[in-house]
Amino acid sequence: MRNRRNLVIPTAGALEIVEEQLPEVPDGGLLLETLATGLSAGTELAFVKGDHPGLRSRLDHELGLFLPDSAEAAYPIRRLGYMEVARVAESRTSAFTEGDVLATAYGHATAHVADPLREHLVPLGEDIDPLLGVFVAHFGPICANGLLHAAAEDTGGLVRGLGDGVDGRLVLITGAGPIGLVTALFARSLGAREVAVADSDARRRQLAEELGFLALDLDGDPGKTLKTRWRHGPGDRGADVVFQCRGRPEALHAALRAARPQGSIIDLAFYTSGADAVRLGEEFHHNGLSLRCAQIGRVPRGLTAQWDRSRLSAETIKLLHTQGDTIREHLVTDVVPYDDAPQLMQEVSRRQRHVLTAVFAVAPAFL
Repeated sequence: MRNRRNLVIPTAGALEIVEEQLPEVPDGGLLLETLATGLSAGTELAFVKGDHPGLRSRLDHELGLFLPDSAEAAYPIRRLGYMEVARVAESRTSAFTEGDVLATAYGHATAHVADPLREHLVPLGEDIDPLLGVFVAHFGPICANGLLHAAAEDTGGLVRGLGDGVDGRLVLITGAGPIGLVTALFARSLGAREVAVADSDARRRQLAEELGFLALDLDGDPGKTLKTRWRHGPGDRGADVVFQCRGRPEALHAALRAARPQGSIIDLAFYTSGADAVRLGEEFHHNGLSLRCAQIGRVPRGLTAQWDRSRLSAETIKLLHTQGDTIREHLVTDVVPYDDAPQLMQEVSRRQRHVLTAVFAVAPAFL
C-alpha cells in the first residue's frame, strides 16, 4: 500500500499536509505522481476563510436549486484545487505508458490513483513546458468555455470556431486575475480588434499594460471611458462583448455599464458573497443586455457533442503553443516547494501576499 501527502483544511483558517494511504491500482487504472499543482485562489481560499457557499447550502442537481437545509461541503476539506500535472508511475491500461506526463485535476496531493474512464486526463507533448500543464485540464477550459459561450451568443449556436464571438470585435475583460488575463490572451489570439482589461488593483493593471492590453481602473467607470472610445453608430457605443471575471458585484455592474446596447456579458466569476449591489434596473434593463453564465460544468446548449472538455483542453494547448512563454513569465508569479503551500495560502488569504498564479512544485526540477 502506497502513501501520499495531501493538503487539507481541517477547519476554517487552518491548513495542513497529512499522510494518506492510496488504494491499489486496479486493472485499467493509473498511479500518478504529481509534478506540480496550481492554486485556484478564489475557490480554494473561500474554503480557507469559511465563506464558500457550499458550506452553507447544498445544490440539488436534479432541481438545479441551492437548498439551505444542509451543506454540500464540511470540514475537513480533503480535496482542494484542480490544476495538476503528473507523471504516470504505474499503468494497468494500454491507453497510457509509464513516464507519460498528463494534465488532470485531483487536488493538492503528491500522488493519485486515476480511473481513465471517469477522469479527464490530457497527455502533454514534449513541446509544452510541463509546469504550464497546470492550466490544461481545468483552468484553461474555464476560459475557453467563456469564449465558446460568446461564440454561441453571437452565432445563435451555429459555432464554427472558438473565435466566432470575438473575431474583429471590441472586447472588455473585467477582472485582471489569472482567469481574466488568460481570457484576454485567448480573445486577442482569436482576432479581437481591441481588448481592454479593467481591474481595481494597480499592480494588475500594470501587468495588463505589459501584456499589451488597454488597462483601465475598474473603480474609475471604465464604461464611460470605453463608450467614449468605442463607437459603432448613433446611440450605439461600448464593448461588443464583456467577459466578467471578477467575483464582486461592483465588477458585474461595471461590465453591464460598458456593454453596447444588446451586447453580451459572459460571466465567468464566482460570487462567494452574492451580488446584492448589482442594479439590474439600470443599464441591464434599458440597454437590453444579455447576461450569460459560462460555468465550466456546461457548454452552450446544443454544442455538447462538438465541444467537450477534451476539445476545450486542446484549445488551451493551442494557446500555450503561442502564448506559453508570456504566461510563464507574467502570470506564474510564484513557484514554491509543495511543503510551503499552507504558508503561502495563509498569507494570501490574509492579504499579506499578492499572488497571481502560484504553483506548488513537488518535482525539484521546477524550482
